[in-house]
Amino acid sequence: MTPSTAPPRSITEIKTTLDGREKRFDCELLSLAPPRECVVIYRLPAEVEVEDLLLPAGTVSLGYFWQQKPFNLYQWVDDNADTLALYFNICDKTRIHEDRIAWRDLCVDVLLTPDLRCRVLDEEELPDDIDPALRAYIDSARDHLGADPAHLFAAFAARGRRLLGGS
Repeated sequence: MTPSTAPPRSITEIKTTLDGREKRFDCELLSLAPPRECVVIYRLPAEVEVEDLLLPAGTVSLGYFWQQKPFNLYQWVDDNADTLALYFNICDKTRIHEDRIAWRDLCVDVLLTPDLRCRVLDEEELPDDIDPALRAYIDSARDHLGADPAHLFAAFAARGRRLLGGS
């Protein structure tokens, strides 16, 4: 599903949680325009269940990262480049480099499925003593993502198809 015949270039995604834990993912670089935007491809190595959505092993995840937006996005697509779901991570401190993308996960996620159900996840994981300004930042990003799910879904479904060489 990689749109180019050139050998894939790797890039590392580095996610840091609010409590300082770090996770790294080796991805294929699809598009890089530092510091504005980066798009990567990651294939799920195993079956994953997110809420009531089951993603089979091998599902393609397009990861979109922006330095100036309060979220990033994983767009999960099947073998036909049909979008299975959009999974937004509310985040900050995103930095895009030639060889890596680093970002801080702010716990709250928004899951949008083709039926346009928009679900806010993991708000209960926010620490009770979270800085009020950071909480306002999270709430604003969450509200923005839930404002027009039909437009969001259509726009990224079309973009994902283009990126993967579909019609």
